[in-house]
Amino acid sequence: MQRSGWLSLVLGLLLLAAWELAATGLKLSTLVLPPPSMVITALHHGFASGYLGPHVLQTLFEVVLGFALGSLLGFLGGVALGEWPAARRVLMPYLVVSQVVPKLALAPLLIVWLGFGATPTVVITALICFFPLLENTLTAMQHVAPQRLELFRMLRASRWQTIWRLKVPDGKPAILAGLRVAVVLAWVGAVVGEFIGASRGLGALIIAAQGSMDTPLMFAVLVVITVLGWASYQAMVVLERSLLK
Repeated sequence: MQRSGWLSLVLGLLLLAAWELAATGLKLSTLVLPPPSMVITALHHGFASGYLGPHVLQTLFEVVLGFALGSLLGFLGGVALGEWPAARRVLMPYLVVSQVVPKLALAPLLIVWLGFGATPTVVITALICFFPLLENTLTAMQHVAPQRLELFRMLRASRWQTIWRLKVPDGKPAILAGLRVAVVLAWVGAVVGEFIGASRGLGALIIAAQGSMDTPLMFAVLVVITVLGWASYQAMVVLERSLLK
């Protein structure tokens, strides 16, 4: 581990120690702010009893499916809009407006249209992941070196050859950066989608813990979401480094 990594770890431990001392020293109610030791106990009990496992798997399934669907559609849409300026001028305003609408406001409508279960959550996750890939891919398609484009024209490369052998490979840094953003937003979309109409998943578990006034469990679920989100982001970082070598 590099020096910055150790410093980050030490900072985190210091913050946890300060949290523990503040919660116990000030005798704060566990309903307001449980100490980290109580959160760890709730976390251990949740996994040891098998209570947390199904919820984690459900949210993970929704994140993976929504991330894959939204990223694929965003990438293909970015390629299409980058290649056809007329379509970009017509469709881009509507795509931007679609991102302004809060996804939480769409959740009740999606439940009416698609029913209860994982489908509305997957759709919300895909909608959130869609735009970062669309915007980054579109930007990458528009910023190819003119000299290289001219070389491909001189070689009489077709449109598809220019896309897949020049523009997409040249745009990998921007596209992969969009993937890093999208994988973090996927967790936001999945958890928010589970707040309404879901009976299983980490978001639904937060709502259930809130209803039963179980604040340590709420914090434990937040820890799980944080760790899984951080791990998925690091996985994208590793993928990016391997693809850019």
